[in-house]
Amino acid sequence: MLNRLKDTYHSFPRLFWVVVMVSFIDRLGGNMLFPFFSLYITDHFNVGMTQAGFFLGTMSAFGLIGNMIGGGLTDKFGRKNIIIGGLIFSALSTLTLGLVDEFSLMIPLAVFIGLLSRLAGPAHQAMVADILPEEKRQEGFGILRVLANLTWIIGPIVGGFIANRSFFALFVIDAVVSCLVAFLVFLKIPETKPETGQEAESLFNTFKGYGTVIKDYAYIVFMVVSMLMLLVYLQMYNTLSVFLRDVHGISPQIYGVVMTSSAITVILFQFYTTRVIKNRPPFLMMALGTFFYMLGFGMFGFVATNWLFAMALVVITIGEMIVMPTSQALAANFAPEDMRGRYLALFGLAWSIPSIIGPSASGMILDNFNPFLIWYLDAGIAAVAVGGFYLLHLWLGKREMFRPRATSEVSA
Repeated sequence: MLNRLKDTYHSFPRLFWVVVMVSFIDRLGGNMLFPFFSLYITDHFNVGMTQAGFFLGTMSAFGLIGNMIGGGLTDKFGRKNIIIGGLIFSALSTLTLGLVDEFSLMIPLAVFIGLLSRLAGPAHQAMVADILPEEKRQEGFGILRVLANLTWIIGPIVGGFIANRSFFALFVIDAVVSCLVAFLVFLKIPETKPETGQEAESLFNTFKGYGTVIKDYAYIVFMVVSMLMLLVYLQMYNTLSVFLRDVHGISPQIYGVVMTSSAITVILFQFYTTRVIKNRPPFLMMALGTFFYMLGFGMFGFVATNWLFAMALVVITIGEMIVMPTSQALAANFAPEDMRGRYLALFGLAWSIPSIIGPSASGMILDNFNPFLIWYLDAGIAAVAVGGFYLLHLWLGKREMFRPRATSEVSA
């Protein structure tokens, strides 16, 4: 095991591990707060999940615009400064959210924060794609998933204890961590934007380039199917905590412990899973991972004990270990080198649109209908996405950029 970890470390460039380190620190701060944010809104402002879902959906809607702007700025000006600016703004916005006491002020804040907080998303993804060659990206994104889920072991448990005493302390900690990460990026990470040797295009033409991305119809179909899959997956973060609290009486502290079952699964098995799937057809792997989402989220409609909740999360996590590194590598491989930021920004729609629709729709179901209906619908939507990824395999699977590489070919 130690030799395998050592070989893995030496097979990636040093700069990649620096990015992994700062990403780990940033996610640790966020994962103390983020799993409990819906609980905070409904408890602090004494509102239902419908209002909380509307706030989260509004923030995601304007985040969609910010993400698109960030993709253009990433291709035009590079990655590093956009990332630093995004981290500093994240710190300020987190503190502001923790200080607000009137829910009426949260909606205008959702517009402003959503617009600016997503500027740096494409820059983060483009930086990883810049650093790693195509054949290493899937494994590299898998490594980032392992470290991100390690923060899920530490973050929710620590955050749950802190939340029982002071929710505001979580906002302060997240803001401090964001500032620390911005400083580390400034000191340790150089600009990674590739030099194309071409004359720099105008800012107008940079944003006009989104038209080229939209005309890549295969990429758009991939995004639409991914939206269906992510509409299901994101329920784990926006709806599940409130469902378990209101329907099954689960406290924030117990919820944090249950969520660690997902993180532990990733830490133990992500490296193995990535090695198994990296030489297999990527769209088939997306279908397989989404099938596990269908099973896991469907379970919440039938189970009623803590250990079965944890088991459902393990099933979902098996799908996550397959889907997440594969989808990120696919999105990066679709993109020409000089349009990487814009392609990855547009792929952000696959996350943003479900984030807009999901919380509001789930909130209405939780507040007005049988709450178990959420999980039955999720299973049905996931089944449609499984079929969509299989059809993509039949359509695109023979293209060079999507064909599995033999081990000897990769090492060569």
